[in-house]
Amino acid sequence: MRKEIEQAVELLQRKDAKSLEDALALLQGTVFSFSMKVCGQRQDAEDTMQEVLLKSVPNLPKFDNPKALVVWLYKVAKNHCLISRRKSKFAPKQALSLEELMPDRQELETLSGRAADGTPETTFLRRESAKRLREAVQKLPSEYRLILVLHDMEELADEDIAEITGLELGTIRVRLHRARLFVRKELAKEGQHRAGRQTRNSRQEKDLSPLPLAGSPRVEPRERRCKEMFAELSDYLDDELDDSLCEELEKHVDGCGPCQAFLSSLEQSIEQCRTAPQESPDSYVAARLRREVLSEYQSVMSKAVKRGKNHATRA
Repeated sequence: MRKEIEQAVELLQRKDAKSLEDALALLQGTVFSFSMKVCGQRQDAEDTMQEVLLKSVPNLPKFDNPKALVVWLYKVAKNHCLISRRKSKFAPKQALSLEELMPDRQELETLSGRAADGTPETTFLRRESAKRLREAVQKLPSEYRLILVLHDMEELADEDIAEITGLELGTIRVRLHRARLFVRKELAKEGQHRAGRQTRNSRQEKDLSPLPLAGSPRVEPRERRCKEMFAELSDYLDDELDDSLCEELEKHVDGCGPCQAFLSSLEQSIEQCRTAPQESPDSYVAARLRREVLSEYQSVMSKAVKRGKNHATRA
Protein backbone atom coordinates (compact mmCIF):
# COMPACT_ATOMS: atom_id res chain seq x y z
CA MET A 1 0.00 0.00 0.00
CA ARG A 2 1.29 3.43 -0.88
CA LYS A 3 2.11 5.75 2.00
CA GLU A 4 -0.04 8.46 0.39
CA ILE A 5 -3.15 6.43 1.26
CA GLU A 6 -2.20 6.19 4.92
CA GLN A 7 -1.40 9.90 5.03
CA ALA A 8 -4.74 10.74 3.41
CA VAL A 9 -6.66 8.74 6.03
CA GLU A 10 -4.83 10.55 8.84
CA LEU A 11 -5.68 13.91 7.29
CA LEU A 12 -9.34 12.99 6.77
CA GLN A 13 -9.70 12.26 10.48
CA ARG A 14 -8.79 15.86 11.36
CA LYS A 15 -11.91 17.14 9.56
CA ASP A 16 -10.65 20.70 9.01
CA ALA A 17 -10.65 22.35 5.58
CA LYS A 18 -6.85 22.47 5.14
CA SER A 19 -6.40 18.80 6.07
CA LEU A 20 -9.23 17.83 3.75
CA GLU A 21 -7.67 19.69 0.83
CA ASP A 22 -4.29 18.06 1.54
CA ALA A 23 -5.95 14.65 1.67
CA LEU A 24 -7.68 15.30 -1.65
CA ALA A 25 -4.37 16.27 -3.24
CA LEU A 26 -2.86 12.95 -2.15
CA LEU A 27 -5.85 10.98 -3.41
CA GLN A 28 -5.84 12.88 -6.70
CA GLY A 29 -2.23 11.97 -7.32
CA THR A 30 -2.83 8.33 -6.44
CA VAL A 31 -5.91 7.95 -8.65
CA PHE A 32 -4.39 9.82 -11.59
CA SER A 33 -1.12 7.88 -11.53
CA PHE A 34 -2.96 4.55 -11.27
CA SER A 35 -5.32 5.53 -14.08
CA MET A 36 -2.46 6.53 -16.37
CA LYS A 37 -0.92 3.08 -15.94
CA VAL A 38 -4.20 1.32 -16.62
CA CYS A 39 -5.79 3.67 -19.18
CA GLY A 40 -2.65 4.86 -20.92
CA GLN A 41 -4.23 8.19 -21.94
CA ARG A 42 -4.06 11.44 -19.99
CA GLN A 43 -7.62 12.49 -20.82
CA ASP A 44 -9.00 9.15 -19.64
CA ALA A 45 -6.92 9.39 -16.47
CA GLU A 46 -8.20 12.90 -15.74
CA ASP A 47 -11.80 11.80 -16.37
CA THR A 48 -11.32 8.89 -13.98
CA MET A 49 -9.73 11.13 -11.36
CA GLN A 50 -12.71 13.49 -11.52
CA GLU A 51 -15.27 10.69 -11.41
CA VAL A 52 -13.64 8.99 -8.42
CA LEU A 53 -13.09 12.15 -6.38
CA LEU A 54 -16.66 13.38 -6.89
CA LYS A 55 -18.05 9.95 -5.99
CA SER A 56 -15.93 9.94 -2.85
CA VAL A 57 -17.63 13.01 -1.33
CA PRO A 58 -20.40 11.21 0.62
CA ASN A 59 -17.94 8.52 1.73
CA LEU A 60 -14.98 10.62 2.89
CA PRO A 61 -16.12 10.88 6.53
CA LYS A 62 -16.49 7.08 6.70
CA PHE A 63 -12.89 6.22 5.85
CA ASP A 64 -11.18 5.62 9.19
CA ASN A 65 -8.63 3.02 8.07
CA PRO A 66 -6.36 2.76 5.00
CA LYS A 67 -7.55 -0.69 3.89
CA ALA A 68 -11.16 0.44 3.51
CA LEU A 69 -10.07 3.46 1.49
CA VAL A 70 -7.72 1.39 -0.68
CA VAL A 71 -10.38 -1.14 -1.64
CA TRP A 72 -13.05 1.48 -2.36
CA LEU A 73 -10.74 3.88 -4.20
CA TYR A 74 -9.12 1.36 -6.53
CA LYS A 75 -12.35 -0.50 -7.19
CA VAL A 76 -14.14 2.64 -8.38
CA ALA A 77 -11.09 3.81 -10.35
CA LYS A 78 -10.64 0.39 -11.92
CA ASN A 79 -14.27 0.15 -13.01
CA HIS A 80 -14.34 3.61 -14.55
CA CYS A 81 -10.93 3.31 -16.18
CA LEU A 82 -11.58 -0.05 -17.83
CA ILE A 83 -14.93 1.12 -19.17
CA SER A 84 -13.64 4.39 -20.59
CA ARG A 85 -10.14 3.29 -21.61
CA ARG A 86 -9.29 4.12 -25.16
CA LYS A 87 -8.22 0.97 -26.93
CA SER A 88 -4.45 0.79 -27.11
CA LYS A 89 -3.12 0.04 -30.56
CA PHE A 90 -0.42 -2.06 -28.88
CA ALA A 91 -2.70 -4.22 -26.72
CA PRO A 92 -2.51 -7.94 -27.60
CA LYS A 93 -5.87 -9.57 -28.11
CA GLN A 94 -4.94 -13.08 -27.00
CA ALA A 95 -4.37 -14.42 -23.51
CA LEU A 96 -0.73 -14.67 -22.46
CA SER A 97 0.64 -18.17 -22.93
CA LEU A 98 3.29 -19.19 -20.41
CA GLU A 99 5.09 -21.15 -23.13
CA GLU A 100 5.40 -18.05 -25.32
CA LEU A 101 6.77 -16.00 -22.42
CA MET A 102 9.55 -18.45 -21.61
CA PRO A 103 13.02 -17.56 -22.91
CA ASP A 104 14.02 -19.51 -26.00
CA ARG A 105 17.37 -21.18 -26.61
CA GLN A 106 18.95 -18.08 -28.16
CA GLU A 107 17.91 -15.82 -25.28
CA LEU A 108 19.14 -18.24 -22.62
CA GLU A 109 22.50 -18.54 -24.37
CA THR A 110 22.66 -14.74 -24.50
CA LEU A 111 21.79 -14.47 -20.81
CA SER A 112 24.34 -17.14 -19.93
CA GLY A 113 26.98 -15.36 -21.97
CA ARG A 114 26.37 -12.14 -20.08
CA ALA A 115 26.64 -13.95 -16.77
CA ALA A 116 29.90 -15.60 -17.84
CA ASP A 117 31.31 -12.28 -19.02
CA GLY A 118 30.30 -10.52 -15.81
CA THR A 119 27.81 -8.40 -17.75
CA PRO A 120 24.45 -9.14 -16.10
CA GLU A 121 21.09 -8.59 -17.68
CA THR A 122 20.47 -5.82 -15.16
CA THR A 123 22.96 -3.61 -16.98
CA PHE A 124 20.78 -3.68 -20.07
CA LEU A 125 17.52 -3.29 -18.19
CA ARG A 126 18.76 -0.23 -16.30
CA ARG A 127 19.17 1.57 -19.62
CA GLU A 128 15.52 1.19 -20.47
CA SER A 129 13.65 4.43 -20.04
CA ALA A 130 10.39 5.05 -18.23
CA LYS A 131 8.85 5.42 -21.67
CA ARG A 132 9.79 1.85 -22.62
CA LEU A 133 8.36 0.57 -19.35
CA ARG A 134 5.07 2.39 -19.97
CA GLU A 135 4.90 0.95 -23.47
CA ALA A 136 5.58 -2.56 -22.19
CA VAL A 137 2.85 -2.28 -19.55
CA GLN A 138 0.37 -0.87 -22.09
CA LYS A 139 0.99 -3.83 -24.41
CA LEU A 140 -0.40 -6.16 -21.76
CA PRO A 141 -4.02 -7.31 -22.11
CA SER A 142 -6.10 -5.33 -19.61
CA GLU A 143 -6.77 -8.24 -17.24
CA TYR A 144 -3.02 -8.83 -16.84
CA ARG A 145 -2.07 -5.16 -16.82
CA LEU A 146 -4.48 -4.40 -13.98
CA ILE A 147 -2.97 -7.07 -11.71
CA LEU A 148 0.60 -5.99 -12.45
CA VAL A 149 -0.20 -2.32 -11.78
CA LEU A 150 -2.04 -3.05 -8.53
CA HIS A 151 0.63 -5.41 -7.18
CA ASP A 152 3.99 -4.15 -8.41
CA MET A 153 3.29 -0.47 -9.02
CA GLU A 154 0.62 0.37 -6.44
CA GLU A 155 2.10 -2.03 -3.85
CA LEU A 156 -1.16 -3.70 -2.85
CA ALA A 157 -1.39 -7.07 -1.12
CA ASP A 158 -2.92 -10.05 -2.91
CA GLU A 159 -5.88 -10.02 -0.50
CA ASP A 160 -6.67 -6.37 -1.30
CA ILE A 161 -6.40 -7.08 -5.03
CA ALA A 162 -8.83 -9.97 -4.61
CA GLU A 163 -11.38 -7.61 -3.01
CA ILE A 164 -10.89 -5.00 -5.72
CA THR A 165 -11.10 -7.38 -8.67
CA GLY A 166 -13.29 -10.19 -7.34
CA LEU A 167 -10.68 -12.75 -8.46
CA GLU A 168 -9.40 -15.80 -6.61
CA LEU A 169 -5.91 -15.53 -5.13
CA GLY A 170 -4.63 -18.30 -7.40
CA THR A 171 -5.83 -16.44 -10.50
CA ILE A 172 -4.13 -13.28 -9.28
CA ARG A 173 -0.81 -15.10 -8.83
CA VAL A 174 -1.00 -16.66 -12.31
CA ARG A 175 -1.82 -13.37 -14.04
CA LEU A 176 0.84 -11.50 -12.08
CA HIS A 177 3.55 -13.97 -13.05
CA ARG A 178 2.63 -13.94 -16.74
CA ALA A 179 2.41 -10.15 -16.76
CA ARG A 180 5.87 -9.94 -15.17
CA LEU A 181 7.30 -12.35 -17.73
CA PHE A 182 5.76 -10.34 -20.57
CA VAL A 183 7.17 -7.02 -19.32
CA ARG A 184 10.58 -8.61 -18.72
CA LYS A 185 10.61 -9.92 -22.26
CA GLU A 186 9.65 -6.53 -23.70
CA LEU A 187 12.27 -4.67 -21.68
CA ALA A 188 14.97 -7.19 -22.52
CA LYS A 189 14.43 -7.10 -26.29
CA GLU A 190 16.82 -4.25 -26.98
CA GLY A 191 19.45 -5.73 -24.71
CA GLN A 192 19.07 -9.10 -26.42
CA HIS A 193 19.39 -7.48 -29.83
CA ARG A 194 22.61 -5.69 -28.93
CA ALA A 195 24.12 -8.62 -27.10
CA GLY A 196 23.13 -10.97 -29.92
CA ARG A 197 25.03 -8.87 -32.46
CA GLN A 198 28.10 -8.82 -30.21
CA THR A 199 27.91 -12.58 -29.66
CA ARG A 200 27.53 -13.33 -33.38
CA ASN A 201 30.45 -11.09 -34.27
CA SER A 202 32.62 -12.69 -31.62
CA ARG A 203 31.78 -16.19 -32.80
CA GLN A 204 32.42 -15.30 -36.42
CA GLU A 205 35.84 -13.94 -35.54
CA LYS A 206 36.78 -17.00 -33.48
CA ASP A 207 34.97 -19.51 -35.71
CA LEU A 208 33.44 -21.21 -32.70
CA SER A 209 30.08 -22.91 -32.21
CA PRO A 210 27.80 -21.78 -29.36
CA LEU A 211 29.56 -22.26 -26.03
CA PRO A 212 28.12 -23.27 -22.66
CA LEU A 213 29.08 -21.51 -19.44
CA ALA A 214 32.71 -22.11 -18.59
CA GLY A 215 33.13 -25.21 -16.45
CA SER A 216 29.48 -26.25 -16.81
CA PRO A 217 27.77 -28.80 -19.03
CA ARG A 218 25.45 -27.39 -21.66
CA VAL A 219 22.06 -26.69 -20.13
CA GLU A 220 19.22 -27.33 -22.52
CA PRO A 221 16.97 -24.23 -22.27
CA ARG A 222 13.79 -26.27 -22.65
CA GLU A 223 14.61 -28.92 -20.06
CA ARG A 224 11.49 -29.67 -18.07
CA ARG A 225 12.95 -28.66 -14.70
CA CYS A 226 14.13 -25.27 -16.01
CA LYS A 227 10.63 -24.62 -17.34
CA GLU A 228 9.16 -25.60 -13.97
CA MET A 229 11.56 -23.20 -12.27
CA PHE A 230 10.55 -20.34 -14.55
CA ALA A 231 6.88 -20.98 -13.75
CA GLU A 232 7.55 -20.65 -10.01
CA LEU A 233 9.84 -17.61 -9.97
CA SER A 234 7.23 -14.96 -9.09
CA ASP A 235 6.04 -16.97 -6.10
CA TYR A 236 9.68 -17.40 -5.08
CA LEU A 237 10.44 -13.67 -5.33
CA ASP A 238 7.29 -12.78 -3.35
CA ASP A 239 7.95 -15.40 -0.63
CA GLU A 240 4.86 -17.36 -1.64
CA LEU A 241 6.58 -20.77 -1.96
CA ASP A 242 6.65 -23.23 0.91
CA ASP A 243 10.06 -24.01 2.42
CA SER A 244 10.62 -27.32 0.61
CA LEU A 245 9.85 -25.90 -2.85
CA CYS A 246 11.91 -22.81 -2.09
CA GLU A 247 14.90 -24.95 -1.12
CA GLU A 248 14.50 -27.09 -4.24
CA LEU A 249 14.32 -24.03 -6.49
CA GLU A 250 17.38 -22.40 -4.91
CA LYS A 251 19.35 -25.62 -5.29
CA HIS A 252 18.45 -25.80 -8.97
CA VAL A 253 19.19 -22.13 -9.65
CA ASP A 254 22.56 -22.33 -7.87
CA GLY A 255 23.67 -24.96 -10.37
CA CYS A 256 22.05 -23.52 -13.49
CA GLY A 257 23.65 -20.51 -15.17
CA PRO A 258 20.74 -19.72 -17.50
CA CYS A 259 18.25 -19.82 -14.61
CA GLN A 260 20.49 -17.53 -12.56
CA ALA A 261 20.65 -15.02 -15.40
CA PHE A 262 16.93 -15.26 -16.09
CA LEU A 263 16.08 -14.75 -12.41
CA SER A 264 18.31 -11.67 -12.35
CA SER A 265 16.55 -10.19 -15.39
CA LEU A 266 13.11 -10.85 -13.88
CA GLU A 267 14.09 -9.28 -10.56
CA GLN A 268 15.32 -6.17 -12.33
CA SER A 269 12.17 -5.72 -14.41
CA ILE A 270 10.02 -6.08 -11.27
CA GLU A 271 12.16 -3.48 -9.53
CA GLN A 272 11.66 -1.12 -12.47
CA CYS A 273 7.90 -1.48 -12.06
CA ARG A 274 8.10 -0.83 -8.33
CA THR A 275 10.25 2.28 -8.73
CA ALA A 276 8.54 3.71 -11.82
CA PRO A 277 7.98 7.47 -11.48
CA GLN A 278 4.47 8.57 -10.54
CA GLU A 279 2.74 10.73 -13.13
CA SER A 280 0.98 13.86 -11.92
CA PRO A 281 -2.20 15.53 -13.18
CA ASP A 282 -2.16 19.00 -14.67
CA SER A 283 -1.90 21.41 -11.72
CA TYR A 284 -4.70 23.67 -12.99
CA VAL A 285 -7.07 20.75 -13.58
CA ALA A 286 -6.22 19.27 -10.18
CA ALA A 287 -6.75 22.56 -8.31
CA ARG A 288 -10.09 23.17 -10.02
CA LEU A 289 -11.28 19.67 -9.14
CA ARG A 290 -10.24 20.08 -5.50
CA ARG A 291 -12.29 23.27 -5.25
CA GLU A 292 -15.28 21.50 -6.75
CA VAL A 293 -14.96 18.53 -4.39
CA LEU A 294 -14.45 20.77 -1.35
CA SER A 295 -17.55 22.77 -2.23
CA GLU A 296 -19.58 19.59 -2.65
CA TYR A 297 -18.19 18.16 0.58
CA GLN A 298 -19.07 21.28 2.55
CA SER A 299 -22.59 21.16 1.12
CA VAL A 300 -22.97 17.51 2.15
CA MET A 301 -21.66 18.21 5.65
CA SER A 302 -23.93 21.26 6.03
CA LYS A 303 -26.97 19.17 5.12
CA ALA A 304 -25.88 16.50 7.58
CA VAL A 305 -25.60 19.08 10.38
CA LYS A 306 -29.08 20.43 9.58
CA ARG A 307 -30.55 16.93 9.63
CA GLY A 308 -28.91 16.34 12.99
CA LYS A 309 -30.36 19.56 14.44
CA ASN A 310 -33.84 18.78 13.11
CA HIS A 311 -33.68 15.31 14.61
CA ALA A 312 -32.60 16.74 17.97
CA THR A 313 -35.43 19.31 17.89
CA ARG A 314 -38.07 16.66 17.20
CA ALA A 315 -36.67 14.51 19.98
